[in-house]
Amino acid sequence: MSFESKEKQIWNPRTKLGVMVQSGKITSLNHIFEMGYRIREAEIVKTLLPDIKTEVISAGIVQKQTDAGEVTRFVAIVAVGSTGWLGVGRGKAMQMRSAIDKATNAALLNIIPVKLGCGSWECRCSRPHSVPYRIVGKAGSVTVEVIPGPRGLGLVAGETVRKLLSLAGVVDAWTRTFGSTNTPSSITNAVSSAFKNMHKLNFATR
Repeated sequence: MSFESKEKQIWNPRTKLGVMVQSGKITSLNHIFEMGYRIREAEIVKTLLPDIKTEVISAGIVQKQTDAGEVTRFVAIVAVGSTGWLGVGRGKAMQMRSAIDKATNAALLNIIPVKLGCGSWECRCSRPHSVPYRIVGKAGSVTVEVIPGPRGLGLVAGETVRKLLSLAGVVDAWTRTFGSTNTPSSITNAVSSAFKNMHKLNFATR
């Protein structure tokens, strides 16, 4: 193992929450959300969800005209997830690798819980393979609707929505999308919005 690799594994928490996670006083993300803590360090999520997966949703170039000439930057949208969790983030930098790293860090900080269940009247197996009820999210001109599906259905969705649902642990669901669905940022934020609305509803009904 190189010195650089060892250095990357060293985490010196900068927040009280980070110290509690590193010391083992907090061992789950659920506890963090139940207590209402705000996650300010990506390492907290990496520590509590070691199996978390990362997916680059889109990456491209943006150009801006300035007095000094044309400035080119890279923009990336990244999603992270594990069963019952999803986060999305956006990053911009002079290099593609840096943009992806920034987006990944933002996604980890934006992670939210995803309630899984079986809300399909055709199934009613009580297993967490779908969503417990119909959820809707909006971002810009895009609306995404996720409808509970029976076991074995799979994900009936476009590529981007399918990736996001899969990261969150949703195995079976129907989806419907409306608006400019060829805009990766809007459709990604719409899916995230749907799960955020679910989280707010679950929190409000406790």
